[in-house]
Order: sequence, then C-alpha cells, then structure tokens
Amino acid sequence: MKTLSIDVVSDVVCPWCYLGKARLDRAVAALSGEVDVRINWHPYQLDPDLPPEGVDHKAHLAAKLGGTQAVDRAHAMLQELGRADGIAFDFDAVRISPNTLDAHRLIRWAATGGPEAQDRVVSLLFKANFEEGRNVGDRTVLLDIAETAGLERQVIETLLLSEADKADILAEIDAARQMGVTGVPCFILDRRFAVMGAQSTEVLVEAIHDAANGPSDDAG
Repeated sequence: MKTLSIDVVSDVVCPWCYLGKARLDRAVAALSGEVDVRINWHPYQLDPDLPPEGVDHKAHLAAKLGGTQAVDRAHAMLQELGRADGIAFDFDAVRISPNTLDAHRLIRWAATGGPEAQDRVVSLLFKANFEEGRNVGDRTVLLDIAETAGLERQVIETLLLSEADKADILAEIDAARQMGVTGVPCFILDRRFAVMGAQSTEVLVEAIHDAANGPSDDAG
C-alpha cells in the first residue's frame, strides 16, 4: 500500500475548513486499502488581531462580510452544504469570534499523541465552535476538549498558562503566508502539490490518488 502525507493548513473558526475536513475524511475512507494517508494539521489565523477574550461574533462577521444580510446568505449556503457533509452548522449558537492561537497550540500538542489524537482534537474544536456554540478561545473549553480527546488535562493546563509554542505557531502561520497560502483550507499533498479550498470529496480522491501514484507535472 502506498503512503501519502497530507498537511492541512486551516483555522478552527473557518466553516470552509470544517467542510474541507469532512470531505477529506470521506476521501481518505474511499481510498482505504489503496493509500495509507497520514494527515498533519497546521495553523492559520483568519483574524490574528482579535483580543484573547474574542469579540461579538455577529457584529464582527457583519462588519467583515458587509452587513447582516450578507451574513445570513452565507450562513444559509453553508448550512445547506453542511447537511450534505454531515455537519449541523448552528450559527445562531455562536456568540464569540475568538482568537484561535490557544486552539492551535492545543492542536500542536495533540500531535505528540499521534495523528489520531490530533485529528480527534481538530474534530472536537470544529464541532464545539460550529455545532455547539462553545468559545474555542476559552481555556476551560480547550481543557474540556483536550480531556475528551484523551490528553492529560493538567499537562495541557500547565502549557496553556505558559507561553509555550506561541512563537512557533505564529512563525508557522507566517511561513504559510510566505509560501502563498492566502486562504484556507489548503491541502498540501506529499509536500509537493497544493489543493486550495473546500473541494469536493471526488476532487480530493482524485488528487490523493494522483499524488500517491506519481502525478503528472501539471497536477496540483
């Protein structure tokens, strides 16, 4: 069986990233037995300048997208897409737009437990934010998620209270931007080919298959 690494650049408050993960999971499942996919999650911040306590979600999004009607249209579209991918977006439940630096630190620490542990944390963060309306910038929420995922709560609490890995996370985000990542999700296959955006499961299946089997020079 062929082995392929996929590096996913995403932010936990990006709804397209949540859709992208659901579609990637289905693509990986479709190629089970043919390609052994190893997924690594990498940080990105859509709103790096938000304060640690976050801001009012609805006001922030309205200012960002150009008014409440634009927000409503975007949410309606995302809810329809989410239903097709098994995601129950509940945008009315989201109260806070958080700074996601601590969430990305948690994802980074989860990787020490292996890719499955990291994947569990990523899934729980997306679900907490988009389906349960929990503030993923709140450290108590992050500790609950860490514990649910099987991580040591006290260890994570100690790390969150420190400055551990903040500089590394910010440097990694900066490196991604310098590489040309201007939006997320971004899937980097075999560290050679990039697939941008929440592409369909079918597109991801084809891209993974091609990357694992020696794609042509114009594939990406």
